[in-house]
Amino acid sequence: MAINALQSAASGLSALNTALDVTANNLANVNTPGFKASRVNFQDLLYVEKAQPGALNQNEDQRPIGLYVGLGVRVSGTQLDFAQGAPQATGRPLDVTINGQGFFRVRVEDSLGSGGYAYTRAGNFALNSDGELVLANDQGRRLEPNIQISPDAETVTIAADGRVLVTLPGQPEPEELGPLELSTFVNPAGLKQVGENLYVETAASGPPTTGVPGSEGRGTLQSAFLESSNVDPTRELIELIRTQRAFEMNSQSIRAADESLRSVAQLRR
Repeated sequence: MAINALQSAASGLSALNTALDVTANNLANVNTPGFKASRVNFQDLLYVEKAQPGALNQNEDQRPIGLYVGLGVRVSGTQLDFAQGAPQATGRPLDVTINGQGFFRVRVEDSLGSGGYAYTRAGNFALNSDGELVLANDQGRRLEPNIQISPDAETVTIAADGRVLVTLPGQPEPEELGPLELSTFVNPAGLKQVGENLYVETAASGPPTTGVPGSEGRGTLQSAFLESSNVDPTRELIELIRTQRAFEMNSQSIRAADESLRSVAQLRR
């Protein structure tokens, strides 16, 4: 009956509302360094079986098709897109982009991340009051392993293999402080998003494998560049329009089901 249509359309409106929220978040983070866009995945719900395929009639002929009426849709999950964002030249030696796979590891509270660690693709680093490399955000998460740069350093260079080289006054050769390390996961899409451009390990992502850049499939580093968000504004706007139109069509389904119920209710008059 029309009541099933009402329920199916209502589930569609709820799922599309979630899709709209995800698209809005993607667009809001179009300028967030290292941000990875999310995609909403949908799946259909249970079906009411009114006729089974393969059933025999009186002549023992099989029914070639069944008769099923679906009960709507729901969001099955959000899937992260870890395609690399475009490198953006900044000229700052402490800005680092990862060319390839891998995450920087930073120290967080034990309650936030597994083992007190979180992972990020954002390479906008700065120095704190102790000369340590930290994320240049409101929390200043400290990079792990800890890299401490002397305030007397004249130049700082981060090599492709993660070595941090500093030039000190009176020393002709640079001093090596590194290396920066990268962590990789078997299933990065299974990482948990906790805000601040950070991800934490989950059972779905698997444990991290940490090593120097350029080894065992890890990406290399490029100093004075910053990885941009991989959000494609054009694609997101198209998805926004598609979501709006689907929302309108589900609204029309509710109106049509309501009219059918109204007609049934007026039959006895």
